[in-house]
Amino acid sequence: MSNPPTYTPPTVWQWDADAEGGKFANINRPVSGATHEKALQVGKHPLQLYSLATPNGVKVTIMLEELLALGHSEAEYDAWLVNIMEGDQFSSGFVSANPNSKIPALFDHSTTPPTRLFESGAILLYLAEKFNAFLPTDLSAKAECLSWLFWQMGSVPYLGGGFGHFYAYAPEKWQYPIDRFTMEVKRQLDVLDQNLANRRFLCGDEYTVADIAIYPWYGGLVMGKLYEAGEFLDVQSYKHVQRWTEEIHNRPAVKRGRKVNRVWGEEDEQVAERHNASDLD
Repeated sequence: MSNPPTYTPPTVWQWDADAEGGKFANINRPVSGATHEKALQVGKHPLQLYSLATPNGVKVTIMLEELLALGHSEAEYDAWLVNIMEGDQFSSGFVSANPNSKIPALFDHSTTPPTRLFESGAILLYLAEKFNAFLPTDLSAKAECLSWLFWQMGSVPYLGGGFGHFYAYAPEKWQYPIDRFTMEVKRQLDVLDQNLANRRFLCGDEYTVADIAIYPWYGGLVMGKLYEAGEFLDVQSYKHVQRWTEEIHNRPAVKRGRKVNRVWGEEDEQVAERHNASDLD
């Protein structure tokens, strides 16, 4: 690793598309809005999900499959693929679903007009309240659950946009940002590990939306599936996170949810679009 040359920021920053590098350079830009016209497809179920099987997308498909496993037939859903590497998130239809052009986005057509939802944490909370599941009803227990849910939403930019970018995707390896974000990610893993030392799940004995939100990111990390950084981060040292991850990973609904909108990896783990439960069988 080498340190970057000294950089003096200009008085006013200007975007230079030709200077952009890294895996996501072709879809990064400093402005919002649609780049092309394309309407969203709508299937037969009230819940219409537009997503990709990144950790943020997997949160929602796991939640929906868990609700179905509980017997909530109204949680049946269509899951449409949004390929972010091809710029699908900048279509006019998707921007109408999420003006921030990030997956996942959800429409609930059981309401009039349809309810629009974006940001994975907001979607999980909406579904938990709609179906009265995976969210404690006791006020103090609910507060604990929501604290961990929003901990994830606030912490993961360091893991994804910080550590993941500089460790795995940046065109050059620079020691300072890698060290900075590695330190923070390991601190976050330690926060989880200490909490799970005395709890089966993040909020106690109950499996909640907090576990569903945190597992795809930090569970994926300690399993070595995220950024291939397991050895670098010494993930085996976080024993309680490992135990918690394994239990969640083996839940039948979690196994099903991980497949939805996945277009990479083992062929039997890929279900590009999901419109019926049988699509996962």
